[in-house]
Amino acid sequence: MNEGANLVGRAVDRERLRADLERNAEFGAIKAEEGRGRTVLVGTEANRRAREYLVERMEDAGLDVRIDAVGNLAGRWTPDSPADADSRSDTVSRSDIGPAPVAAGSHLDSVPEGGIFDGPLGVYAALEAVRAMQDAGVQPARPVDVVSFTEEEGQRFASGLLGSSVAAGERTVGEALELAADDGEGGTLTLESALDAIGFRGEGRLDASQWDAWLELHVEQSERLEAAGVPVGVVTAITGITHCEAVVRGEADHAGATPMGDRTDALAAASEFVLDVERAAREVVAAESDTAVGTVGSLDVRPNATNVVPGAVELEVDVRDVDRDAMAEIVSRARRSLARLERERGVATEFARPFDLAPTPMNDRVRGAAHRAGEAAGIETLDLHSGAAHDTMHLADVTDAGLLFAPSRDGISHNPREWTDWDDCATATRVLAGALADLAGAGETPNS
Repeated sequence: MNEGANLVGRAVDRERLRADLERNAEFGAIKAEEGRGRTVLVGTEANRRAREYLVERMEDAGLDVRIDAVGNLAGRWTPDSPADADSRSDTVSRSDIGPAPVAAGSHLDSVPEGGIFDGPLGVYAALEAVRAMQDAGVQPARPVDVVSFTEEEGQRFASGLLGSSVAAGERTVGEALELAADDGEGGTLTLESALDAIGFRGEGRLDASQWDAWLELHVEQSERLEAAGVPVGVVTAITGITHCEAVVRGEADHAGATPMGDRTDALAAASEFVLDVERAAREVVAAESDTAVGTVGSLDVRPNATNVVPGAVELEVDVRDVDRDAMAEIVSRARRSLARLERERGVATEFARPFDLAPTPMNDRVRGAAHRAGEAAGIETLDLHSGAAHDTMHLADVTDAGLLFAPSRDGISHNPREWTDWDDCATATRVLAGALADLAGAGETPNS
């Protein structure tokens, strides 16, 4: 690792980073019995204020701030190049002049009544990494982009990872802008109108394929780092996710007048299916992959009346792992469970798999830069996988991508009790900053 990258990690300012996160926490702040919470949905007043503050802080650091058509925010630092504060609506792309930039960031939106670190830590850590380079007098050979993606949480438009899906070319700008949500007054509004209302619909498309590399810092949302006493996680792969839908059909009958031997109880059969999925996941963990999980998280029982034998149940299944074969085995066993219930309980069943996302490995070059940054700073790092989805999943399809974790106290997230100690925020940011400087060629000459 070159000395420039090492200097950058030491220049990270804990209090400056904390001040930005504390200020961001004020936007959409909610009252909570314990902890600090916020609700920041895309297109709301809280979202506007959070975005405006980020733009202000980027411009204070001399970044050229731009907004694309779906509201993705990007601030570019090109050493020795003056920022253009009036270019916020320009197309966010590299152009063919100069070396490809490296990029880092995350998102500013939240789930309803979420915590203050999920998303903003990654955005402001990326900004702090740039400020640390500036303070250390480091001149990277590549520009550095600080990015905040629109609608990562999927609480109003689409199902999540919206801005990054557009940046990766997996969804068109037009498709994204047409997405609709409840306007809270009995009507609907589109993403386009929501962004217009807060003044953050720009032009063009942020094109992640033009980045030389991408790195995101996020809170872990689990307890592995805390349990290991290690301050920074370097993600090896982001879990694959598959969603399955099952229907179990029996016969609705009077709960008092129908003898037990004459019933075809859809809920009783569905209960066995739930336990079969749990058993399948546990056995796959024991025999094949210790990172596999399987969950039946939603049931719709009909007619859902106390005095009626259930006639039908719709269930939704979530299966995740970094091992594709392990995921397939759990899904296969779910199908076999339904076949058994048809034979043994006389129910009719249906099964569909409407959503299937393969595991996403992280890039070795980016992971190596993170490990080197940790080693140079005397910060221990731990390889681990991500069980949650992140924008990095989409970006890994078009550029070299990596993901870092900071510890989450008790593994809690999406909750006002979500907490990452300020020292841990700064420590993880030091690794991010050193890795970005490394990838940006601090003190070196790029090959492209």
